Amino acid sequence: MIMAEVSRSDGAIRKGLGKGIVRAAEFTLRAAMKMPGLNRVHPWLRPEKSEMRWLPINADISMPGDIPMPLALLERFIEEASHRVIVDYCGCREGWKCNHYPRDIGCLMMGDDALLIKRFPGHEVGVEEAKAHARKAVEAGLVPVVGKARVDNFIFDVKDRSRMLTTCFCCECCCITRYTRYVPVEWLEPIQPRLEGISITVGEACTGCGKCARHCYIEAIEVVDGRAAIGDRCRACGRCATVCPENAIEIRMDDPEFLEKAYAKIRAHVKFD
Repeated sequence: MIMAEVSRSDGAIRKGLGKGIVRAAEFTLRAAMKMPGLNRVHPWLRPEKSEMRWLPINADISMPGDIPMPLALLERFIEEASHRVIVDYCGCREGWKCNHYPRDIGCLMMGDDALLIKRFPGHEVGVEEAKAHARKAVEAGLVPVVGKARVDNFIFDVKDRSRMLTTCFCCECCCITRYTRYVPVEWLEPIQPRLEGISITVGEACTGCGKCARHCYIEAIEVVDGRAAIGDRCRACGRCATVCPENAIEIRMDDPEFLEKAYAKIRAHVKFD
């Protein structure tokens, strides 16, 4: 049932129509996420099949000492990848007719199997063009989500050989942001863990305006007693700090080994060079 609904949703997105179908998929997924044991049997939810990290885009991250910025992780993957393929458009933004972010900024797929993508048009690029594509996405306000995503083998019609590395550039329209909010935290943590050593805190300047909560992709923030409260579902994308009118939200990276730790864990799931 869940596969059938998402398949209909995927077809609607690729054709750029069918919001009702996509909403039906959301309803089905919300119900499915309450099924005990689903995360042990469905390949999209099994930890050995997926390992995705959200990379915060906020430029004001507190980085003590010589710790690199999180986007250095993506640049390392780009440099090491055997192949880099830019998908010509974002199927989600096209499907939802998004007017807030560029529809022509598609996923960046890397590794040998990126060349086997069938369902979406794309083109192979070199290292510098891939980096420029990532910078363009971040400058547009899109959040990179990078790693091994088993669902993308289904979306792009590529057999899962663990040889395709995904970088999605997400907005509210995207499947990752749209569907992640329904996944129980205990299922979400193994497949979409936060970067090691990253923290997000709400300071005294918070007025409880709720703007951060309204802009949180996965509904991880709520206003409690006149103050923003960030819950366990937060994946530390940093978007809340970007939109906060009072600059009351601080993002810190305290683990100098975060890049190596994240790199090693993603590397354990996928061969991309």
